[in-house]
Amino acid sequence: MLAYVAAQLPAEEEAPNPLVPHLAEVVVGLVAFAILYFFLATKVFPRFEAAYKARTEAIEGGIARAEAAQAEAQQALEQYRAQLADARREAARIREEAREQGAAIVAEMREQAQTDARRITEAARQQIANDRAQAFQQLRTQIGSLAVELAGRIVGEALEDEARRRGTVERFLEELGTATAGGKR
Repeated sequence: MLAYVAAQLPAEEEAPNPLVPHLAEVVVGLVAFAILYFFLATKVFPRFEAAYKARTEAIEGGIARAEAAQAEAQQALEQYRAQLADARREAARIREEAREQGAAIVAEMREQAQTDARRITEAARQQIANDRAQAFQQLRTQIGSLAVELAGRIVGEALEDEARRRGTVERFLEELGTATAGGKR
């Protein structure tokens, strides 16, 4: 470009070409460009590069941290699921044990209730047998008294003698028992 500018110098006496710049303007422009380039290359571009590098590292570090956090969260989730599964198995085992214990308690209570029922039934049968024997004894005494009194009226003599009266009553009841036993057959 300087050769072109030098070739144009003798022609300066002629009318200047508006498309061709003056040599002084070209030199000032080149010096200003060099100063601007030096300033940008030493001050601005390194800062841009440092900011770009920091941002890139932050993004890549953020991605790495996010991936690490995601892996950690996934591991925590798997651990939680394993603990939850263990807890469910433990709860099922406890429920089964409780069910078995409940069944054992029910069986024991049922057996105890049946034992109590048999004991109460046996006591009631014994009480009934005792009450029946007592009622039979009372009836026997009353029937004996009535029979002696009736026999005394029929025979016309007083059966005051205790031994005789007992013998008569015993004989009457035996005959009554034989007659009753014979009628049931």
